[in-house]
Amino acid sequence: MIIHFTAPDLGRLDELRTEAICLPIFEDQRPVRGALSLVDWRLCGGISRLLESGILTGKWGERALIPSRGKLSMEKIFLYGAGPRGELDDGRFRSAVAEMFRTLRLAKVRESAWSLPGVPSLPTAARAMELFLAESRDEDFQDELILIESSSSQRKMIPVLERERRKAQAERV
Repeated sequence: MIIHFTAPDLGRLDELRTEAICLPIFEDQRPVRGALSLVDWRLCGGISRLLESGILTGKWGERALIPSRGKLSMEKIFLYGAGPRGELDDGRFRSAVAEMFRTLRLAKVRESAWSLPGVPSLPTAARAMELFLAESRDEDFQDELILIESSSSQRKMIPVLERERRKAQAERV
């Protein structure tokens, strides 16, 4: 799987060429923030309306697939409930990542963009990358994955990714 990064801004979001985007929704974070807020903007507040109506809540384990209807470059928007922000720990983070990989595999999505839950604060960006890579180690269905993270988070994540790449190359030799 090839992993790239992009910044969370509208211009970059519009340039993404993936089949899907995967975004966490926290139960206790309104208004929505980060990449989710950018997607909500492109959908003219559609996600906010789903949250206000109670159709979406952000509760742990909640899943939703909504179409972009041509308002984004990708067709599918996968939303996953991350629960209360304060309850996000290593175990929940890994569980959310595993569930998103499973969901994408079932939907036969091979290229996707993700915003990881809780980055940069819960867990730290470097720790989030370690957990993400540990969970993705056996993932062979995704060809390409783009992480939508701030430049400061990217600076903390890239060394972790490079270390894992070197380790994987050494194991192949």
